[in-house]
Amino acid sequence: MYFGGIDIAKRQHEVCVLNAAGEQVLAMPVPNDSAGADRLLRTLRSRLGPDPQVVTFCMEATGHYWMALYGYLTHKGYSVHVVNPIQSDAARDLYIRKSKTDRKDAFILADLLRMNRTEATEIATEPILKLQTLSRTRFAFVDHVSALKQRVLGILDRIFPEYPGCFSDVFIKTSRELLKNYSTPEELAEADLSELTEFLVKHSRGRIGADRAAEIQRYAQGTFGISLAVDAFALELRLLLDQIEFIEEQIGALEEAINIVLEELAQQNHDRDLPEGAHHVIETIPGIGPVLAAAIIGEIGDISRFSNARKLVAYAGLDATVRESGQFTGTRNRISKRGSPHLRRAIWLAAVSARRFNPQLRAYYDSKRAQGKHPLVATGAVARRLLHIIHAVWTKGSPFNADYCWTLPGGDD
Repeated sequence: MYFGGIDIAKRQHEVCVLNAAGEQVLAMPVPNDSAGADRLLRTLRSRLGPDPQVVTFCMEATGHYWMALYGYLTHKGYSVHVVNPIQSDAARDLYIRKSKTDRKDAFILADLLRMNRTEATEIATEPILKLQTLSRTRFAFVDHVSALKQRVLGILDRIFPEYPGCFSDVFIKTSRELLKNYSTPEELAEADLSELTEFLVKHSRGRIGADRAAEIQRYAQGTFGISLAVDAFALELRLLLDQIEFIEEQIGALEEAINIVLEELAQQNHDRDLPEGAHHVIETIPGIGPVLAAAIIGEIGDISRFSNARKLVAYAGLDATVRESGQFTGTRNRISKRGSPHLRRAIWLAAVSARRFNPQLRAYYDSKRAQGKHPLVATGAVARRLLHIIHAVWTKGSPFNADYCWTLPGGDD
């Protein structure tokens, strides 16, 4: 039996194969392309024999660069284990000589596999991979929109600092249209008040009228904003607003695509008794809508990978760190943040929502706050409990039952 380690890189991988005694029998660079993969296959067959079962490989989940070679080797019949880079970094500490090279990393991965310190990995199914890709892209676009909005607010702070007080939200439709058509305080100050009123009435569908128009114009006439380079700031403002609207349209397209994939999954799980409108059983949990459900499903994949909820909590990086040495025991432990950042973000957002709309989790949050916990600490506790609920509901395939008393074995803090 042979054990292969593959150090993944963008352009060229390093492969190392050990025998059962830990002796190196093969080491070679493999370009990250079809020719390199074919050369690796020929070398494996000539050195180790044609049977792919005689060698098992281990590689790190380094970005997305591992996926092509993983798919190639598994298609050819080879078994491939994919490990988190954190796991291989910890294994590197087992060696006396502190060195890090691609060839040494490949050796460590092979040795990690030889010592049976890894688990077999299966690549996500196509619907799961779609959800993962679409959800991550959506989060990235949402972050981009948030950054653009901060830039808009920064411009207003300079040229018209009073403007944000004129609306409940600077980025509601009426405000956006106003800023695109009257981009400077001077334009608003000199506008005909009746025309300005008509503009606001039209774009707000009658909800905003003459009083607000007069207020905005009064602020514009007495603004404390700067008067230097205002035309340049105004152009930037209009362009940023156009970008925000364009990206928000793309976010809408992503959400439509997410709903289509969720419907595909719902058809695959047609035997489940789900409420009308729900695509997956975790959507029955208060605080988890279609968007967050898609992100959670895409990151977890197959719930059976986690034999208990605590492993799922650790995978999300929401487990508490433990600091003990001798007779010292740390009392201010933080979450590890060593798991999937994408899953952790989705769960955290779901927890923020759940503490508002789920009576049990709201009471749990309030109890943590009553104990003197910081709001973020209390929200983290809600997130961990929510993961336990997700694991139970998903594993059993039963919709959330608000009357069931959800308890965690041994506590959750």
